[in-house]
Amino acid sequence: MSRSLLEQRLQKPIGAPKPLGSYKPSDVVFLLKDLSDVQLERGTEDREEAIQSGVHYSEMLPVEYQPTPEYIQLFHQTLTESAKRVALAAGIVAEQVVARSGKHTVLVSLARAGTPIGILMKRYIAERCGLDVPHYSISIIRGKGIDENALLYILQQHGPEAKLQFVDGWTGKGAITQVLIEACKTFKQKYGTQLDAELAVLADPACSSSIFGTREDFLIPSACLNSTVSGLMSRTVLRGDIIGPDDFHGAKFYKEWMKEDLSNHFIDTVSAYFSQISQQAKQEAVKLMNEKAEVTWQGLKDIKAIQKLYGIEDINLVKPGVGETTRVLLRRVPWKILVDRLDNPGLQHILLLASDRGVPVEVFPELTYSCCGIIKSKNKKADIAASAEEEAV
Repeated sequence: MSRSLLEQRLQKPIGAPKPLGSYKPSDVVFLLKDLSDVQLERGTEDREEAIQSGVHYSEMLPVEYQPTPEYIQLFHQTLTESAKRVALAAGIVAEQVVARSGKHTVLVSLARAGTPIGILMKRYIAERCGLDVPHYSISIIRGKGIDENALLYILQQHGPEAKLQFVDGWTGKGAITQVLIEACKTFKQKYGTQLDAELAVLADPACSSSIFGTREDFLIPSACLNSTVSGLMSRTVLRGDIIGPDDFHGAKFYKEWMKEDLSNHFIDTVSAYFSQISQQAKQEAVKLMNEKAEVTWQGLKDIKAIQKLYGIEDINLVKPGVGETTRVLLRRVPWKILVDRLDNPGLQHILLLASDRGVPVEVFPELTYSCCGIIKSKNKKADIAASAEEEAV
């Protein structure tokens, strides 16, 4: 019965997506509903209070941070210094994906942090492996799950033999990995088709994935900025009054920032190194596949220790890793930032953002990650506990 339900759904065409984003159409297809004309933004303090009062984060958007000239300069400097390293990590993970799925590979990046990584992988696979694999970017939301209509659309386009490979930028606590696993279980229960829940990531400091380019917590330049390095796309949105049962999840396309857009510059700069790193990428990928890297969830264990030390009631207020800490500083209300050391060259942008926002930075040498952002709690009891802990420290 489940199988026939899938067949019925696949026979019911899902409307083709409208072109979105500033990337080349050949790089990615966004399976998202355009919400550009809907007012969704809320100020940082207002949004933080709403989230901690029970409003789901996917029902509104943050006001996009407009970086200072100094910060943009730091992005370019970081990109220059790390482009080859990012290219190597992208090549390593792409080689593993091709070894697993071959010509049936369909890249499905998780918008929006996964989108540029998916594009890098698609370009690498085309250039170095000679395969033109499809790439879609879809929505997955903690607490709500993955966009089922987007998955059905992909299966309609490529058939049940397609091997969907989910892609993200990096792992923090591994929360999205868990959401993906549950989403694939639900999809199988409903439709009788098992999707591969293994998430391929550029960087896996959380040790929550077995397909990765590196487990080092290093700065991926695309984490430095918001929409201007993500195809001018917002975070994804899911709200019942604007997303219908037959719609994809939604997002905004910030066309007004075309002049500031660095999305394709990032992709072109990194992909220019593919010819230099391809041999090493192949060797590293083979080594990783032979070693069969263990998924230990060590990052989550460390975060629980930080949660206990600082008396933080909600683990979702602890955001580990360079990428997640950057997000905290760009669009949340930070309480403090923990860093492994102040002279870490990969944390210049973190220290700059923290200084701009007046956020205290503490050295925490025991960190598995390079840094960790802690969001300010709106819970008075938690605030009192945190203040007491701060005095004790």
